[in-house]
Amino acid sequence: MNTTVLPFDPARIAPAALPGLLASMPKTELHIHIEGSLEPELIFEIAQRNRVALPYSDFEALRKAYAFTDLQSFLDIYYSGASVLLQEEDFEDMALAYFERAAAEGVVHAEVFFDPQTHTDRGVPFATVINGLTRAADIALTEFGLSASYILCFLRHLSEEAAFATLEQALPYRSRFIGVGLDSSERGHPPSKFERVFARCRELGLHVVAHAGEEGPPAYIEAALDLLKAERIDHGVRCLEDPALVARLARDKVPLTVCPLSNLKLCVVDDIAAHPLRKLLDAGLVVTINSDDPAYFGGYLAANYQQSFAALGLDAGHAWQLARNSIDASFAPEPRKREWREALDHHFIAAAGA
Repeated sequence: MNTTVLPFDPARIAPAALPGLLASMPKTELHIHIEGSLEPELIFEIAQRNRVALPYSDFEALRKAYAFTDLQSFLDIYYSGASVLLQEEDFEDMALAYFERAAAEGVVHAEVFFDPQTHTDRGVPFATVINGLTRAADIALTEFGLSASYILCFLRHLSEEAAFATLEQALPYRSRFIGVGLDSSERGHPPSKFERVFARCRELGLHVVAHAGEEGPPAYIEAALDLLKAERIDHGVRCLEDPALVARLARDKVPLTVCPLSNLKLCVVDDIAAHPLRKLLDAGLVVTINSDDPAYFGGYLAANYQQSFAALGLDAGHAWQLARNSIDASFAPEPRKREWREALDHHFIAAAGA
């Protein structure tokens, strides 16, 4: 675990109080695909509004189809669900539903992935996507006090040329997103495939993150760092297979946006009790907990914390460290980070003194 001095005594917080504390403590979420927050009920509501036919009789039948064997089996259903999104209102409704739930679970800031190619390849204009998402973020700040930033993700199963074309479509809306990422099918699509487009994004002053080391090997994490110059690694759990890489990640304080329930649902681990979260913490890595695609993986941020803690025997000290990591690893302005750190400390001091 990191050696930061805790501002409270973890022994003064009873294990029975942890679930509530995990849900209420101030924290950020740094690995959330907004299309992956689209619940079956909302999919059917939007489908009816847009007169889109779905290959399922109702939302319960759709939910029953969420029995994934790997990343690709999930993506097949994920893209089907996203097919209902056609109007600005649809993207606004989807994002706002996530923000409302996240704010209720202690999230003070979210850095949200969106996949424009999932929509533009269906003929939905980039402007439709970003306008709806932007309105939702504005409402979230006003109504819930939750700040949100967007990260445009390139689909790695498509070509780098397609990524360049997407970037060109996005540039008129440069002020609406803070960075770029790399997601979708990892196997067979190494970071090197996108080296040139990420170099262009860095020239534009965009933050850079990348999915690596979920299903792909540790070498993909190294490539994301060396070739793409990624500032954060999304997932990264397979780094433990390479001790030299673990030492590098610890030394350079590279944040990992880990998603426990996603790893369980996609069979990266067989049991949540076998998840490497605690090993990553013990190795001194800057680990954060996130929900990835919560509508599909059985849990939003609080559930990811609560189920991981129950299975791995983590305590209030780990909770504070993970929440603190999430704040430190965000791309939010430093004055806001200071406010959130102070709020986090006060939250735990009050819990320990109760």
